[in-house]
Amino acid sequence: MTEYKVDGHVSSYLPEGKKWNLVWSDEFDGKELDKTKWDFRLYIMGKRHRTWIADEGIELDGNSNIIFKCIEKDGEICSTQLQTGYNYMDAPCEAEDCWKGSLVWPLGKFQKHKFLHGYGYYECRCRLQRKEGWWSAFWLQSPIIGCCDDPEVAGIEVDIMESFHPGEIIEHCNHYSGYGIDHKCTEVGGCPKLDVDEWHTFGVLWNEDGYTYYVDGKQDGHVDAPVSKIKEFILLTTEVDGYRKKLATASEEAKLAVGDEFIVDYVRVFDEVK
Repeated sequence: MTEYKVDGHVSSYLPEGKKWNLVWSDEFDGKELDKTKWDFRLYIMGKRHRTWIADEGIELDGNSNIIFKCIEKDGEICSTQLQTGYNYMDAPCEAEDCWKGSLVWPLGKFQKHKFLHGYGYYECRCRLQRKEGWWSAFWLQSPIIGCCDDPEVAGIEVDIMESFHPGEIIEHCNHYSGYGIDHKCTEVGGCPKLDVDEWHTFGVLWNEDGYTYYVDGKQDGHVDAPVSKIKEFILLTTEVDGYRKKLATASEEAKLAVGDEFIVDYVRVFDEVK
């Protein structure tokens, strides 16, 4: 890997044999979230998720870190999801009949994205959660995933890091063709055990040759195809166990996870200099 120095912050280590230019980043300096870069993800498939919360679920510590917190609020176990753009299926939809008795458009209002990007190297440095009962992730999403059966056109969900258990990173997953009957997924790599007391970096090189994944500067798998040819947005997310299951309530492990933290040092996006 090639060192890329960032003034006043920890260096990035990028794939060798290429020249790089930093095109977007958040070092999480200061004490407040930069809302020109991020928004809170509060809805999924048009519905408000009752345990995804906004400002009270995060804290900037003044030392260039953002802390995601597992907290109890109004009797629920809650956490926070951040995104730089929006998926059209998530937007809350109005129940109004827009076709005067005949048809309803089941989509909410389109929103202006804060940051979309295509080919490049995407990197996050973080310290993983220590307790069972909630999970963390760093990923990319298409604004129009599943709009057609061609993932080059509709885009791909790119799961760069997803940790369902402390210190365990599951396979890097590329999801495409939507989330219904046509859903497809390609998986590669994964780390069975990482030290939760240490900082770790997770990255993906996305180009016309596919997706190459990295963990702590070492390659951890490659997916050739399909490859999204549209711009996508970045997500940093946490979620509490139990709410996607039939009973839709926090697991016992989740209740014990209150007070635990997932900490992110930075998110950076680099373009290859041709």
